[in-house]
Amino acid sequence: MSIHQNLLGGPAPTHLPDEPGREALAAGTPAAEVAAAHPTSSLAWATLADEAFAAGRTVESYAYARTGYHRGLDALRRAGWKGHGPVPWEHEPNRGFLRALHALARAAEAIGEKEEYERCSTFLRDSSETAADVLNA
Repeated sequence: MSIHQNLLGGPAPTHLPDEPGREALAAGTPAAEVAAAHPTSSLAWATLADEAFAAGRTVESYAYARTGYHRGLDALRRAGWKGHGPVPWEHEPNRGFLRALHALARAAEAIGEKEEYERCSTFLRDSSETAADVLNA
């Protein structure tokens, strides 16, 4: 028996490959430059969403978050994800997608899009309770 076998019968956790541009963001490269150079980076789009939201540009934040969310869904599918199952916060490359999903929920709530807020909030908690707790703190 494999040590990583899921004994609960659900899908195995999805672990994304390293985020393109993660090192550039960590080194202080502006998120807009990183997103332009690495448009598939959920982390870059989530960072842009966070920056826009903090500056009061809610609709802009929503757009950035939605882009990061969809780029993350693409990456999850390429990694074998079948539309549900754990996406652990503890695996650092997953954090860009999880942050974009959280940012989308936050912006949706701010503009009064209740159903999208609830859907994204539930999706975040179903993907990673740890991410939901950390990001909502």
